[in-house]
Amino acid sequence: MNWKEMDNRYMDLISNDKDRYIKDYEENISERVANSEAIFKGNVVPYSYKPMFFSGEDVDNFRLIGETMLKIGDKIVLEYIRNEEFRKKFDFPKELEKLILIENGYDINVPISRLDIFYKDGDNFKFCELNTDGSSAMYEDNIFAQITMETEAIKDLEEEYDFKYFELINSWVEKSLQIYDSWEGKKVENPNIAILDLIESATTFEFKRFKRAYEERGYQVKIVDPRKLEYRDGNLYDGDFRIDMVYRRLVTSEMIPELDNVQDFLQAYRDGNICLIGSFRSQIIHNKIIFKVLYDEDTQNLLSEEEVKFVKNHIPLTKEFIGEEEVFQHVADNKNRYIMKPSDMNAGEGVYVGRDLTQDRWEEKLRESFNKDYIYQEFIEANYRDFILFKDGIEKVEFNSVVGIFMYGEEFAGLYTRIGAENVISSYNSHRAANLIFKKKTD
Repeated sequence: MNWKEMDNRYMDLISNDKDRYIKDYEENISERVANSEAIFKGNVVPYSYKPMFFSGEDVDNFRLIGETMLKIGDKIVLEYIRNEEFRKKFDFPKELEKLILIENGYDINVPISRLDIFYKDGDNFKFCELNTDGSSAMYEDNIFAQITMETEAIKDLEEEYDFKYFELINSWVEKSLQIYDSWEGKKVENPNIAILDLIESATTFEFKRFKRAYEERGYQVKIVDPRKLEYRDGNLYDGDFRIDMVYRRLVTSEMIPELDNVQDFLQAYRDGNICLIGSFRSQIIHNKIIFKVLYDEDTQNLLSEEEVKFVKNHIPLTKEFIGEEEVFQHVADNKNRYIMKPSDMNAGEGVYVGRDLTQDRWEEKLRESFNKDYIYQEFIEANYRDFILFKDGIEKVEFNSVVGIFMYGEEFAGLYTRIGAENVISSYNSHRAANLIFKKKTD
């Protein structure tokens, strides 16, 4: 049974007893969501009563997709470190380049990532973006999965099916501690752990949940701002709290403007006196220019035949929006073919789609973006699924979806899904759907 058949089974169930499920949502579920810690920028995240269903075959597909992408990524990172000429493709600031080249002390280039894709099946998917800096929303997913498992609809379906979701908090704690154990630096038996981000960017509830999970394992943990840290006597401190291991949630693009204010943190890393889980090498994969680099002939020479095929089939054709006027004119004349993205922003910021704009507005925005660190990328057709909204009853809607594949230690760990009606499904304009894996019960 595939996800389409499961979707149909669910929608039939809802339509045959609408009043019961409306009551469940209004009297039970909506209150749980409103009182949950699924908060983004101070607001409760919009929630879908109907989950995203995936089969065991889908999970195998996600595992293979994630592993293949990160194997390709590893080759790119190694070439970046080895080849000075290759580094020019990324045009990173010199200070960032130096940080990337520092040996991180463990054998994983991307300890944690969320690889966002448009997914239909194992053959039909395209990458949206690669989040390897500050990968987030694990707690959000688990909150909604737990709430969804308690809905009357899923309870009714449990007579026929088994459902599960991927636990994403303790599994990351375990993986990060394994990475620390493999670190070749100045290890201590019980490291003090810092969850690090700029305080104005911190996902507070999620950070507190991870903090609690580490503490339950017996570790001392603080949520810290890198601008407030001090490096003295070979150790990094937040006040009197010595830091041995850093779980970095700090996005590199947000750190660069603060370079002068985070030098104590960076010097501790340069000296090898902290284990930085999520070193700056991850920026090579995180920056959207990677999609353009993957199409370069010399890059594809680094890959196997199967990996080149994977890139051509599943990475959207991407180019830098720079150069001569003919580049501008080509993009301007092909409004419906392209989506425009800043090379290094997150949460959908700065993204716009030709199909959403008039020709005049498209060209106006293109002028603002030309030669300004933007890429243009082929527009990917949506893969819609049926969902339901509770508005004066039940409203059936069709939403596009972006599925995030969490990889911990370069191994598949779980999923995160945003759904929405618009072409750009960002954190600001979307609903979240729990990801449930289903299996039909045997007699």
